[in-house]
Amino acid sequence: MSDDAGLYVYAITRAGRPLPSGTSGVGSPAGPVRSIRQGRVAAVISDAPSKLRARRRDLLAHQDLLLRLSARGPVLPMRFGMVASDEETIRSQLAAREADHLVVLERLANAIEVNVKVLPAQDALASVVTEDKNVRRLRDSLRRQPGYEASLRLGEAVAAALDSRALDAGRHVLQELAPRARAVAQGPDVQGCVLNTSFLVPRADSEAFLTLARNMAHEHRNRLQLRLSGPLPCYSFVSADRVPVRTAGV
Repeated sequence: MSDDAGLYVYAITRAGRPLPSGTSGVGSPAGPVRSIRQGRVAAVISDAPSKLRARRRDLLAHQDLLLRLSARGPVLPMRFGMVASDEETIRSQLAAREADHLVVLERLANAIEVNVKVLPAQDALASVVTEDKNVRRLRDSLRRQPGYEASLRLGEAVAAALDSRALDAGRHVLQELAPRARAVAQGPDVQGCVLNTSFLVPRADSEAFLTLARNMAHEHRNRLQLRLSGPLPCYSFVSADRVPVRTAGV
């Protein structure tokens, strides 16, 4: 490891939390993980590899550590690839925002994140043609007078109708799921998805939440697909500027 590689930051926890046994971090060989305590909070860190990249092994190691930590109590997770220059930098920032961190840790106690992505249903062309007058009109026009422009207009109309149907059904699904979560956060646009939403779900209710989501997906299968991810570290419900970091090689 180079002298200026810095310290890889995984998460912030309450002070005094023991680390899971057999814990290792990113890098090859994997670096030992330790905690830096400052007041009532602590940062979980390891030495940063000198050439950190978003390799599958390291991504999985990062996520596995966060999930193991969160099984023992609330965690403010850092995104993959966050590196601080030294321990003093971390300590000073932990001290400056100790009260804020404790508030968020309390809010995240006994909770997980579940991400729900809504996609248009596959193989729904027949129902789109049946239900959408504009699609039927364009289809009939193409049959009477085939051509590239007519095919293009029909394809665009079908895609728009599929997205619209999925969006309407997806909003209904999310409205049913939202009361069962502590908080809801809209995610960034994802290609191919019409909705990308994360839910902060009580850990004890997570299986019931996922079961309801799967049942709703089946009920609306002619209009949407649901892509469920969870349990996840609560990335969507904490501030991104917990310590001054740089993104190392990502």
